[in-house]
Amino acid sequence: MKKRILARSIAALAVAIGSTSAYAHDEGVTEWRLFVADQASPTVSVIDATDKALIDTYELSGPAALHRTSSGQTVFAVQGSEGRVSAINTGIAFHDHGDHADIDVDAPERLDMELAGERPAHFVEQQGYIAQWFDGEDEARFFTENSVLEGKPEIRTANIEAAHHGVAVPYQHHAVVSIANPDDASQRPIGARVVDFEGNHVGEDVACPGLHGSAGSGSLYALACQTGLLIISTQDGTPEIEHLTYPASLPEGSASTLLGGKGLQYFIGNFGADRLVIIDPSQGEEGFQLVQLPTRRVHFATDPIRPRFAYVFTEDGQLHKVDVLSGELTQSLRLTDPYSMDGHWNDPRPRIAVAGDNIVVTDPAAETLHFVDANSFEQVDDMPLEGKPFNIVAVGGSGVSHHD
Repeated sequence: MKKRILARSIAALAVAIGSTSAYAHDEGVTEWRLFVADQASPTVSVIDATDKALIDTYELSGPAALHRTSSGQTVFAVQGSEGRVSAINTGIAFHDHGDHADIDVDAPERLDMELAGERPAHFVEQQGYIAQWFDGEDEARFFTENSVLEGKPEIRTANIEAAHHGVAVPYQHHAVVSIANPDDASQRPIGARVVDFEGNHVGEDVACPGLHGSAGSGSLYALACQTGLLIISTQDGTPEIEHLTYPASLPEGSASTLLGGKGLQYFIGNFGADRLVIIDPSQGEEGFQLVQLPTRRVHFATDPIRPRFAYVFTEDGQLHKVDVLSGELTQSLRLTDPYSMDGHWNDPRPRIAVAGDNIVVTDPAAETLHFVDANSFEQVDDMPLEGKPFNIVAVGGSGVSHHD
């Protein structure tokens, strides 16, 4: 993929959180926190990423997948095996003033809000609107981040006609929801439709066989299909869906996990066990490019601060830097002992998060967090973390503090 292909679309949004302390009036503050879910015990640890210090630990009902909101104010812990979704206030209020942003830093807090339901799965948030999907139910739930932070979650629902492993994408007055396979709802969905919250269908259904995987980038949202991507945009506040077909130049396969770029509008997904695919939706079928990996992929993440780069961890214990403009692996660094992808899909294996100038990789077997300098791509520190540190999200950035 040539450099000109990827169009710059949105400025990377820095959202900030950090350790509690008092700051001088109008002082510039940079703070980062890590939220790490353990696979051996049902806990989430909150870590000061600068001091490598444990701030707090929260007990959950079960092991959790973690999702941070775009604002950075909330982390949601989806405990699928226990039918619970919990929320954590990260301790930051980040206020945009155009030429600068203000930051208010407080202690993190486990919120009273908790959703209970049958097999909670895909969580989607964009622009403060949240959709929580439950695989065992025939409706998806929608609410706002603000209502959760205020302790009064206002839940709306949208009927999805049949329980299945699907996804919902929230908008202010509408949602895009997956369509269950009518012959066997246990199979992957077959398409997507736009609905409102009065139960009406809006427009025509769009086919998407084998729908699995979704992500947002800039003003677009994408759903992965066996045949390509569904690209969702909005016109006058109403979502519209178009199908972007995989080109014939790609080998047989499809993406089932997607991430969206920040600062550059692109999507990156898996494409077989040892490849990634980078997609620039503005280029149509010309915007797909494969990235060959040395071994099978364990996890990958985009860099919201250095938007040209993404990172992928492979089962040989290496972390790789991916240039999303050229589609090349530009640097590699061995961090851990090998982690085989054979075995259960949810076995504890390394996960990646970007915290400012640090790339942080969990190492469950070694009970360690590895810190890699994102600029030099050299390992700079380790932090022991007892248990099986697994899923991880980072929230942080810079702002102006007006605390006395």
